[in-house]
Amino acid sequence: MPGKNIQVLMKQHPQGWVKEEDFEVVEREIPKPGPDQVLVRNIYLSLDPYMRGRMDPVRSYAAHLNPGDMMGGGTVGQVIESNVASLPVGTYVNGMLGWQAYATARADELRVLDPKIAPISTALGVLGMPGCTAHYGLMEIGQPKPGETVVVSAASGAVGSVVGQIAKMKGCRAVGIAGGKAKCDYVVNELGFDACIDYKASDFKERFKAATPDRVDVYFENVGGEVMEVVFARLNAFARIALCGIISQYNGQPYAFTGMRHLLVNRAKLQGFIISEHMSYWPGAIAEMAGWIKQGKLKYREDIADGLQNAPQAFIGLLSGKNFGKQLVRIGPETV
Repeated sequence: MPGKNIQVLMKQHPQGWVKEEDFEVVEREIPKPGPDQVLVRNIYLSLDPYMRGRMDPVRSYAAHLNPGDMMGGGTVGQVIESNVASLPVGTYVNGMLGWQAYATARADELRVLDPKIAPISTALGVLGMPGCTAHYGLMEIGQPKPGETVVVSAASGAVGSVVGQIAKMKGCRAVGIAGGKAKCDYVVNELGFDACIDYKASDFKERFKAATPDRVDVYFENVGGEVMEVVFARLNAFARIALCGIISQYNGQPYAFTGMRHLLVNRAKLQGFIISEHMSYWPGAIAEMAGWIKQGKLKYREDIADGLQNAPQAFIGLLSGKNFGKQLVRIGPETV
């Protein structure tokens, strides 16, 4: 087999904002699959905000990286060598195989994909972790009811875009928050939200108030910081908040949040969640969302960087909001 296995490692723990110098691209030998393993040629890599938290040497829901460790992450690839009868050569699979071109895995570490149902890249976005995160957080924690107002931050992203579209299908008013006119226009004109407010606008608070005349019943939080402060001030009694992420805080100093009183006076429920702890929920959610895509009810957008060596730069862009849609890295061609 020609070539080498390119991997991206965390060279050092970032100090504040992530820099390209915090990563190292190396070449290794392509691994050989063991008796119960397959060799996967990775095609797409998913870049996600949670990866930033694992680069810090702090206690969290998952073990942090140490210098020299390979960056972890979800991939979509194709089996090119197999010692597993149920995974013949040519099978497309999804797994947590990391920032590398080739990887070995067992069958129980992989999800088999059918490219006839949807493009294989969707297994890392709308029909994968981000989509399931949106579905679970909104439906299980948010529990939206027809006529209610659902607000989601990072509304043009892989998670937020799905949240708002499902909210509309459930008969709710969907209000997004995003950065810049282009993203807000996409959220309203393409995804069908009722409104989208640019958090970068000087009159953000006033615009958000006008867009939520009946205040906020469900808030899906992806950003944290000042945006969360503004939304909390508009909560209705017994509002539900799904705490998915706080991307604005991942690189800088903690935000001095002062809005806790709104939770108390409105008797609001706030629940953080990690979708990997709810794997039994995935099949039903994916099946439902695949149906919506086929019916044209659920739309998605991908932002694809080319080349594994460009993954660090794309990741840094993701953390600063430069991506438009689900951020992926194309490692190699879909067919060879």
